Amino acid sequence: MTDAPLGLYVHWPYCARICPYCDFNVYKARGDDEALFQSLVADLGYWAERLERRSLVSIHFGGGTPSLMTPAQIGELIGKAELMFGFAPLIEIGLEANPNDSDGFEGFRAAGINRLSLGVQSFQDDALVALGRDHDGAAAHRSHELARKNFDAVSLDLIYAREGQTLADWEAELTAILSEQPGHVSAYQLTIEPGTAFDRRVARGELIPPGDSLGAELYTLTQTLCADAGMTGYEISNHCREGQSSRHNRLYWEGADWIGIGPGAHGRMGNFRSGGRVASTTVLKPAAYIEQVTRTGCGSDIETLSALDEARERILMGLRISDGLDIDRITALTGHSIDLEEAGRLERQGLIGIDDRIVRLTPDGRLYADGIAQLLCP
Repeated sequence: MTDAPLGLYVHWPYCARICPYCDFNVYKARGDDEALFQSLVADLGYWAERLERRSLVSIHFGGGTPSLMTPAQIGELIGKAELMFGFAPLIEIGLEANPNDSDGFEGFRAAGINRLSLGVQSFQDDALVALGRDHDGAAAHRSHELARKNFDAVSLDLIYAREGQTLADWEAELTAILSEQPGHVSAYQLTIEPGTAFDRRVARGELIPPGDSLGAELYTLTQTLCADAGMTGYEISNHCREGQSSRHNRLYWEGADWIGIGPGAHGRMGNFRSGGRVASTTVLKPAAYIEQVTRTGCGSDIETLSALDEARERILMGLRISDGLDIDRITALTGHSIDLEEAGRLERQGLIGIDDRIVRLTPDGRLYADGIAQLLCP
């Protein structure tokens, strides 16, 4: 049994309402979800039979809206995971939830959930209407209070850089949110994704999001306000108080292993079959996922990554966290390194710092994280 960390991601694709900015693999909720749930259990069993046994350090229920699952379903899946893999001490078991599902918080806690990611997006009624959300500010406040009573860790998901939002607006809004002393905040700029309802509205001239310059100012303001409130920006969009960082998300950023089950889930695992690192991608539509699991036992297509692709992925993800990118570790794992000449140029421009072979984005560099990662890739 290896000590290498392993996580489990469970994608529940159903939502009560499809948000106009969302490009995730989501579908309008329906009444009969039992067939999908049983396919999740079967898919998990497939991986348990084929991976070297090691304890799970985290489980994360995402979506979609996994808080539409029943506490009994969540509890059963957690129990199956423990039986098949075992749990590491202090395992993090997280659930993404909408404020309107707060009546189920006690049941989710009893089922084994200890971390809640609460999709409030805003506490302001007008902003929630503009974002197409199905809750209001009062529900956001009420659900945050109930979440803190029921779970060891609570994260607030927020969206800023909304249409018409000014620096003064966001400063007042975020300051009020931070005054409630949240343990963790995930604050994301509104991105207009292709194919979404917001994308179509932009094309028709019905929605005008902030430009890049204001977006950068809003981002910088977010970093400043969170830091002043005692919340460390440990990742580009994530801030926390001591001991409240997301253990599961760190698996992604640090290039660890995780299993992905459910329609639209992704996974990464090392030393599987050929000995190389593999990427697993499940089929998207729930009916197709159920059919594939029924037929083959597994809902994923599995591809072995080339060493170069693995190196590039590790650079793209690892550069996001404040811990930084370990040049020697990437070389040891993949045989590839970053572009050192480009790194020197970026360092002279003040966009990255290199200390003891660790590359970190500077505050200015965080504004261009994806572009810098591309430049550093071999």
